[in-house]
Amino acid sequence: MITTRSDVTVKAVRTSAMDYDVTQAARVSTLGAEAVDAQGSTKGLINFLMRDRHGSPFEHNSFSFYIESPIFVAREFFRHRAGWSYNEESGRYKELNPVFYLPPPERKLVQTGKPGAYTFEAGTDLQWMVASGVAKESYRHAWSSYQVQLRAGIAREVARNVLPVGIYTSFFATCNARSLMHFLSLRTSKENSKVPSFPLREIEMVAEQMEAHFAEQMPVTHAAFEKHGRVAP
Repeated sequence: MITTRSDVTVKAVRTSAMDYDVTQAARVSTLGAEAVDAQGSTKGLINFLMRDRHGSPFEHNSFSFYIESPIFVAREFFRHRAGWSYNEESGRYKELNPVFYLPPPERKLVQTGKPGAYTFEAGTDLQWMVASGVAKESYRHAWSSYQVQLRAGIAREVARNVLPVGIYTSFFATCNARSLMHFLSLRTSKENSKVPSFPLREIEMVAEQMEAHFAEQMPVTHAAFEKHGRVAP
């Protein structure tokens, strides 16, 4: 029996990050060893670093997240390589779970315009019924085909080939604040962004939860990121 969901899971499993990490790393350029215990303006220095795009001081910290999402979201996520580390559950080594993604009723379904200059608009009730109905039927058939192969003794790494990208996967993602800000600048759509972005809604759902944790752990850095147009330093 398959199950469906329309959300994503983002859990902060390990965080070693605070605004002081940034200023301490930045001050070593002028103070040397004294930077280890140096105090001073956190807000002013971080805003200067963000404004003038001195990025390396934002790398001396770490965020680790556990994420559950459809495979099509994970594949977009894994395009972020600089400053990121990943480990994903394997369909070779475990039987996958029958959990699949369905777009929620409020998910915009209709694309208008051409690549690079398009928008999405709300679909009709009928269009949502078609999208969800077709997806459920496809998922049921794919899951049945997967199970038939497993019962026949076919290896998991072969049997999984029939499964669609709408099935959920789970993975760990670890990054630093600089790489996280780059991810957020591309995977969220905000009016104050200097560079417009048009992310897939489902990966934006992941990004929004990660950003909330980032803002909680490094509020001064996040505020500077916002102030200077959401451009990663």
